[in-house]
Amino acid sequence: MFVLWGTLAGIALWTELVYHFSGFGWTAFQPLFAILLIVAWSGLWSLLIGVLKSRRAKKIFYYVALWLPVIWTGVQLVYLRIFHQPLLWGMVVQGAHDALTNYWREALVGVLKTLPFIALLAIPAVVIPILLRRNRWRMPLYDSLGVMRTLVIVFAGTMGSVVFLELGEAVPFEYYEEYHEFYDPVTVAESMGVLPTLHADVGRMLRQWLYRVGNGKSGDTGEYVPAVAPNAVAWNGAPSQSPAPDSSPETEGEEAEPEPSPTGPEIVPQQFQLDYDLLHQLADNDHQTWLADYIQSEPPVNSNEYTGMFKGYNLIFLTAEGFCSYAIDEELTPTLYRMSHSGFVCENYYVPLWQTSTSDGEYINMTGLIPDQMHSMKRSKDNAFPYNLAAYFASEGVQPRAYHNNSLSYYDRHLTHTNMGYDFKACKLGDLDEAEWGDKVFPMENANKWPASDYDMMVATVPEYVNDERFHVYYMTVSGHMNYSFSGNAMSSKNKDAVAGLDLSEGPKAYIACNIELDKAMENLLAQLEAAGQLENTVICLSADHYPYGLSDEEYQELAGKDLTGGKDKFRNTLILYNAGMEEPIYIQKACSSMDLLPTLLNLFGFPYDSRMYAGRDILSDREGMVIFNNRDFVTDSVIFIEKGDIATWLKDENGNDIMPPDLQDAYLEAMRAEVKRRYNFSAYVLQEDYYRDVEQAIIPQQ
Repeated sequence: MFVLWGTLAGIALWTELVYHFSGFGWTAFQPLFAILLIVAWSGLWSLLIGVLKSRRAKKIFYYVALWLPVIWTGVQLVYLRIFHQPLLWGMVVQGAHDALTNYWREALVGVLKTLPFIALLAIPAVVIPILLRRNRWRMPLYDSLGVMRTLVIVFAGTMGSVVFLELGEAVPFEYYEEYHEFYDPVTVAESMGVLPTLHADVGRMLRQWLYRVGNGKSGDTGEYVPAVAPNAVAWNGAPSQSPAPDSSPETEGEEAEPEPSPTGPEIVPQQFQLDYDLLHQLADNDHQTWLADYIQSEPPVNSNEYTGMFKGYNLIFLTAEGFCSYAIDEELTPTLYRMSHSGFVCENYYVPLWQTSTSDGEYINMTGLIPDQMHSMKRSKDNAFPYNLAAYFASEGVQPRAYHNNSLSYYDRHLTHTNMGYDFKACKLGDLDEAEWGDKVFPMENANKWPASDYDMMVATVPEYVNDERFHVYYMTVSGHMNYSFSGNAMSSKNKDAVAGLDLSEGPKAYIACNIELDKAMENLLAQLEAAGQLENTVICLSADHYPYGLSDEEYQELAGKDLTGGKDKFRNTLILYNAGMEEPIYIQKACSSMDLLPTLLNLFGFPYDSRMYAGRDILSDREGMVIFNNRDFVTDSVIFIEKGDIATWLKDENGNDIMPPDLQDAYLEAMRAEVKRRYNFSAYVLQEDYYRDVEQAIIPQQ
């Protein structure tokens, strides 16, 4: 009995060790939870095998149990090498087809790069059966005593796991927050292992499904027409009856007076007037009650001197695949260089990497909400989004359009982007029915190249809208997609000669080369806008979905020409917020990120919005900047904080003094860590509860 259980437990523990040291190196590892799960997991398998009477069935199930952790861990290693994230079960369920059809090249490269570790994983699974056969070991048939012994093993592992988590919640220990309350797959995978990550992932999926079933949220909450104007008429620049967080019962509900501005227009809170009693009455669970409390207590962001600066203008908003500051070169990418040094120049802009990389990058750009690590964009396809760009432009009679130079069906964009309010088109159909979706494919040169050309997309799509009286267009580009090699990237190969003289290895060269295609696209876009007389009344916003993780850390630092291992430098990026009519650039020093884009644009375009509906904040407001990462790290205007190890790097002013006085630093960190958690919870609950529908009902119409 113990040989059967021991071999299964041993190989599972071996795969955990190989995964950690090959994926994360000699970093701290806490294997206790993994060991407890392995004890229970291997016990269940040995119990199943032990009670089977057929020798053939025993052998089949034994080899399945032996090889299953090897195969799953090998897949995890390949995925980690490609995406710098663990592969979650939700991704397998929701995105396996997309990954197989669109990432097979990257997967092949990942397999080749991890082949030595995959071989290392497989050694015990090959050697153990040979040794057992030489020693003439036969799989046991459990009698009642064997069954009882195995059940004791399973019980010990299961109860140990429960105690581990309960103790973590009660004390509390940091590992519990990372694992359960504030789930970060990368940290869990690194500190606990593969099996705990799988356990957490499947557990979250089951809890979410049970929660939705228990609360009557089947995913179909009624027809929602996203192009309907938001309840803008309810907002008149006056504050609603939201008490300040420290308001007393005597002052609660009183309206604050607008602040006078000595240099410009009246400064007013950016918020709707809401019936908070109704909002609380609509709450039928703890999450909705929490959201109602949050919105009522959250101080709104004020308007500012830039409010309405671009009112009535056109907007072209691009999420640029794998874009980063180091793609910008005055000679090789002159258009990107000119645009990035004009308009609004954010000198402390970050683009964090989220679990579903591009899809999560789009989600945070388009919604101002933090992704919840479980395919947020796909799960949002039935939710109401009355407070995004498409809805606001539609409220002013504009038909929002969206384009992507890849498959229409990839990441279900034909559903998610349509739900956001866009007339979404792509250059390829994907696996959709042509009779139903064929009119959503735009004809484009070289549509089947991988990656396709951003320049070709502009040539094909800009004529569809450039002569409209007013337009709002969203683009998801693809030319900057990995792999970054001259053999595996059509755009890198196309622009290879332009980078031939660079003193860089192939990866960084190929990366710059494929982004030359994005530069050509922007040059063509500006030329078409100018020819149509639309250039000066059009705003162009371009932000990345994530940094180019297709480059190794060494290659990325080579590209940057500097060390990127300190703080959060890997995620520093460039925001292009450009209008040709701006005579001088406006420099912004505050910490900001992609989650701030939506409220910033709504303010610039003078849309009547409620700043409390987003995790991000208007970059141009007087609110302190905050950048939030997927592992609870954060950057503000005062500190760079790394959660693991509680490492705070305090920023200095021009005189070399800490911006945050030392005697206030501990209280400040505590407040900021709580704020990070609040914004995470807000984002997760809005998505889970489809909460904007409740807010719409609670808006008080203007008399």
